[in-house]
Amino acid sequence: MKKSRILLTIAVMATGLANAAEQVYLPTEESLSTHNAEPEWLKDAKLGIYFHWGVYSVPAFHDEWYPRRMHQPGEDCFEHHKKTYGDQSEFGYHEFVKDFKAEHFNPEEWADLFQKAGARFAGPVAEHHDGFSMWDSDVTPWNAMDMGPKRDILGELFQSLEKRDMKTIATFHHSRNLQRYDESEWNKKKGQKFKDSHFPYKKEWFTGSDDPKLQYMYGNMPEAQWNEEVWLGKLKEVIDTYHPDIIWFDTWMDSVPLDYRYAFSAYYLNAAEKWGKDVCIVRKQQDLPLSFSINDQEKSREPKALPQLWMTDDTISTGSWCYTTDLEIKPLYKVVHALIDTISKNGVMLLNVSPMANGIIPDEQRESLLSLGAWLKKNGKAVYETRPWIEAAEGPTAEPGGGYSDHKVFLALEYSVKDIRYTASKDGKTVYAFTMGIPAKGETILLETFAKKKIAVADVTLLDGKKVKWAMTDKGLEIKLKKAVDNEFAAIFKITLK
Repeated sequence: MKKSRILLTIAVMATGLANAAEQVYLPTEESLSTHNAEPEWLKDAKLGIYFHWGVYSVPAFHDEWYPRRMHQPGEDCFEHHKKTYGDQSEFGYHEFVKDFKAEHFNPEEWADLFQKAGARFAGPVAEHHDGFSMWDSDVTPWNAMDMGPKRDILGELFQSLEKRDMKTIATFHHSRNLQRYDESEWNKKKGQKFKDSHFPYKKEWFTGSDDPKLQYMYGNMPEAQWNEEVWLGKLKEVIDTYHPDIIWFDTWMDSVPLDYRYAFSAYYLNAAEKWGKDVCIVRKQQDLPLSFSINDQEKSREPKALPQLWMTDDTISTGSWCYTTDLEIKPLYKVVHALIDTISKNGVMLLNVSPMANGIIPDEQRESLLSLGAWLKKNGKAVYETRPWIEAAEGPTAEPGGGYSDHKVFLALEYSVKDIRYTASKDGKTVYAFTMGIPAKGETILLETFAKKKIAVADVTLLDGKKVKWAMTDKGLEIKLKKAVDNEFAAIFKITLK
């Protein structure tokens, strides 16, 4: 018996050493920084699509933060909830789960739509702040397979995307789900809008319940348990089961201890080594070092081109990320201009859509996506597989540098024909110049960078190959249009360099 125990101990130690030897990445910045944060396929992709869709889509009121706002006196959602569904102590957020049926969800149809929209990668908000997982989870009972739709939303969509050779993304917003204060602290901090906790603790509400099941939704549990079992546990589950190409994090990941953030990063990157995949971690603010992750600018962009790849997540609507009954969709030219500005500055756009609770993507959003795809099909040579040029932009309209704090400024930006954005082929022999508007017949376009940088030009045509009249001058490359440009939202010139 003693000999068997010794042999077992030796076997366990040997297995542990073997597993350690298999770990390419350790949970340290030094080790993780050896990972290439910018896969070539993502540099080429330029556009991805994701969607805010979950239990919060059921009330379809105000925005995806309904689960928080319904508990915040003074908010429209607080009064709306009381009048429509009953007092918060009687009708909790979890009651909406039974009405999140997703009965019209068709992953094949959605994957087709996203591909036709020109996206090279796509995926769901795997979990928002509300504690409801959109995959088949063993970590939490609050998941789409066991409740609500009773379908593996993430898994089904990933299968449909992978059939089309599209990359996959799973976004995680769950760092905010843990309640990080007790009732006395909440009373002191109520003026701070709950700080970093999505649900406020209150004994009279379900958010303060001692029911273990409810605590998995409302995040009312010990921090040590939540960090290990819930925050990290859910990430490991999605990694092991679905092998996403991108894992993306919303704000508030800095509320999770750094050793857990590094433990996730090492786990994911080591798993990707076994899969043979070039994967990517995207985060906001300073939540992980840029040495092994990519920065995301929410509803905003960079004012200048960066040497490192970055991402912006923006939405097809002007306000809420999730479907609401009064959702307003942006005019398509704003989406196209934002995409052009993003790619010229070494960025990638992650565009959000807002399905209804029943699994229908409304016609207005579908039409916008299909029109975007038609534009990209016509003009994709100047978009996909391109790189930033020596100059990203010129013209009178500049982007602010405040990130999300300036998101309303970004939404209001209006470009003109005088605003130019550039991309270049990978070999640097071809430059694409976009006018952020359609020039009139007979109008002259001046590209000043060519004079300032003394760039020698061999030929200039429209992207479709049609000839234009051009000349190099002391002021720049002058292009004169004899005919109106047959394009929407932007004229695109293909400039061959000597």
